[in-house]
Amino acid sequence: MEISVVIPEYGCREAVQELYRRLSDVLSALVQEYEIIFVEDRDPQNSWEDIRPLTEKDPHVKGIHFTRNFGQERAITAGLQYSTGNYVVVMDCDLQDRPEGIKELYELALKGNDVVYVRRAERKDSAVTKFLSGMFYKVYNLLADDDYDPLIGNFSIASRRAVNSVLAMNETNRGYIMFLKWLGYPSATIDIIADERAAGKSSYNLIKKIRYAIQEITSQSNKPLWAAVYLGGFIAFVAFLVIVVLVVRHFIDGTIPEGWISIMVGIYFMGGIVLSCLGIHGIYLGNVYNEVRSRPLYVIDEMKNLCETDSERTEE
Repeated sequence: MEISVVIPEYGCREAVQELYRRLSDVLSALVQEYEIIFVEDRDPQNSWEDIRPLTEKDPHVKGIHFTRNFGQERAITAGLQYSTGNYVVVMDCDLQDRPEGIKELYELALKGNDVVYVRRAERKDSAVTKFLSGMFYKVYNLLADDDYDPLIGNFSIASRRAVNSVLAMNETNRGYIMFLKWLGYPSATIDIIADERAAGKSSYNLIKKIRYAIQEITSQSNKPLWAAVYLGGFIAFVAFLVIVVLVVRHFIDGTIPEGWISIMVGIYFMGGIVLSCLGIHGIYLGNVYNEVRSRPLYVIDEMKNLCETDSERTEE
């Protein structure tokens, strides 16, 4: 198998047929052996009803159907686990990523790049989405000592050795592109104009985006813990200065109500900081707890044109 294409499927049922057609046209003209792996993450639109017939009609199409929704990153992991290609393309299901761009990715990969990323030129998203994305990556880059480009999405191609290295990383909190960047294999980046979303809408609302941001930052960096230490020391120093000023003013003009300000400073000022620091520590403890449980990343309900030996061969 030369090329595997992994597609996490959620909320894009209307695009399945068109995506399959365009991928088949591109891949059949590019290589002799290829596979298209749809990972249906319990799509509420029941995309499996469209994917199953494709697997029965075309042996190049393979399907994975989860027992419940496990999330995009785990769906990507499942697709990688069962992929057998020398090169693996990961792309979204909504046709914002142009299947025709795979030819450029593959040609650049053959020049010695283990990973080729795609920058979404002229990104077709709302101003709010772009703003939130930009803010997240600024904070992420600061805390993780990275230079992640917010225009880079999951659309990429990776060599088999890079994919196997990603699969060897068993963390519960997963980030495919961030894992690839951390591995440090030879890489390149190309610009491809992104299309409008052909079907569905993003399942990442504001709450999910904030939760994802917190998970990624705390799984990649321990700087928030040090920030809590520094912040606590700074607040303690400021509180000490406030107390000194209050004592001096009390003896100079006696206009400061005795006890009231010091109590308010202690309760509201320090109390909020303590709760914030405890929350940061709690998140890290929660991450450790999730890792220690060692639960499977996903559970498969049904597979088409795949078997367990495929994942075993990938691991080898």
